[in-house]
Amino acid sequence: MSDKLFIFDTTLRDGEQSPGASMTKDEKVRIAKALERMRVDIIEAGFPIASPGDFEAVQAVARAIKDSTVCGLARALDKDVERAGEALKEANSARIHTFIATSPIHMKMKLRMEPDQVLAQAVKAVKKARHYTDNVEFSPEDAGRSELEFLCRVVEAAITAGARTINIPDTVGYNIPEYFGRLIQQLRERIPNADKAVFSVHCHNDLGLAVSNSLAAVLNGARQVECTINGLGERAGNAALEEIVMAVKTRKDVFPCSVDHLDTTQILHCSRLVSGITGFPVQPNKAIVGANAFAHESGIHQDGVLKNRETYEIMRAEDVGWSANRMVMGKHSGRNAFRTRLKELGIEFNSEAQLNEAFGRFKDLADKKHEIYDDDLQALVTEANLEAENEHIQLVALRVCSETGETPRARINMVIDNQEKTATADGGGPVDASFKAIESIVASGCQLLLYSVNNITTGTDAQGEVTVRLEKAGRIVNGQGADTDIVIASAKAYINALNKIGSRPPSANPQTGDV
Repeated sequence: MSDKLFIFDTTLRDGEQSPGASMTKDEKVRIAKALERMRVDIIEAGFPIASPGDFEAVQAVARAIKDSTVCGLARALDKDVERAGEALKEANSARIHTFIATSPIHMKMKLRMEPDQVLAQAVKAVKKARHYTDNVEFSPEDAGRSELEFLCRVVEAAITAGARTINIPDTVGYNIPEYFGRLIQQLRERIPNADKAVFSVHCHNDLGLAVSNSLAAVLNGARQVECTINGLGERAGNAALEEIVMAVKTRKDVFPCSVDHLDTTQILHCSRLVSGITGFPVQPNKAIVGANAFAHESGIHQDGVLKNRETYEIMRAEDVGWSANRMVMGKHSGRNAFRTRLKELGIEFNSEAQLNEAFGRFKDLADKKHEIYDDDLQALVTEANLEAENEHIQLVALRVCSETGETPRARINMVIDNQEKTATADGGGPVDASFKAIESIVASGCQLLLYSVNNITTGTDAQGEVTVRLEKAGRIVNGQGADTDIVIASAKAYINALNKIGSRPPSANPQTGDV
């Protein structure tokens, strides 16, 4: 058995299934490059059959990534496998991940297929995928609720057909670590050709046990874990990559495998990049990447850490990237320093015009904010990309009047399809007034599901990062905006969401179920 634990990141596929977490092609490529710098083994870039946009995103990631394997998801259907094979054609290293449900409830209620039909379909899909690549992964969806005997039959047949990775998903987050670990052990013991494949797990977090179940599986022979940055994913999310990796790295006395091939100093950068792009903030007390993960307020703890770090810290903050955010830039920083720092953050420009535009934004921010940190730069570039992609509605100017005892009023100037429009509205507060002024012009009919504010860095001059989630006719999108003025950031976020909901065609449901 390999002593290497393969890390399979599915942030771009399963993570994107979080309502409102959709990513553009360019955003997916940025995240994929960050994962590649971390030396993640496999990057699941998307589900190519879902929509033309998803196909193009997988294709773009396949072209951009050279060191990691790029994977595309496909149901056990010929058209899915063919579409995945086409999207991955230019990948330096490609994998097709095909799946079909094997639990009684899924086979009966969803697929309406008999077990023998499911087995035959699984074998056919694996053989079809082998026409495109030797690197084929098979998942029996809802394996955690499947009958053991049938699960063994399907997995054995998939391995015989050519699958070299077998993923056992806890699709609905139903399992408990002791029992899930035993399931992996039983499969490896009962299936005659189990030694011909790497066993993997993909756990959901509905009971808060995704990481625990994954680690229990590793202790019982799994050598690949499927996970996401920040635990992103539909419903309660997936197993968090950062927690899996650092648990195995920290407890080498427990785990009979290694993640030493990974550059864990990239973890924090990846976390903040994904958070900024999706608009899903990281809670302060989140393990590994939360703002408080290495903070000590208790006097007893502080005294212990000052005497010996290991009294209260089991990991070094520097090992996951916390030391990487010490670079401070300001109004006197030049274009070359700006370009160099962004390149170190994995951000490169396609043209001098893009660099100049971003550098202009940087200078504008530097006039408002004395010290500019890496997180400020990430937000600045993310906002520039959002505006470049969505030109339909643009903010020109916003004036807000708010004083004690008076009703707040906002006056907004916007350009819509090259026509300038102005509106004034009152509201319960300056943000409410601004949103009502925008709506008096666009009349979008959207429902506001979420309004969230986070400070990007510390201090009273910190940029505020606002996330706005809108819903219209079943479509849910996130909009982001950042500014040192929180009301302006809010208006930017609302307009960004309006642009998305008005300009992006809806994707097909990425799965009939979920791996």
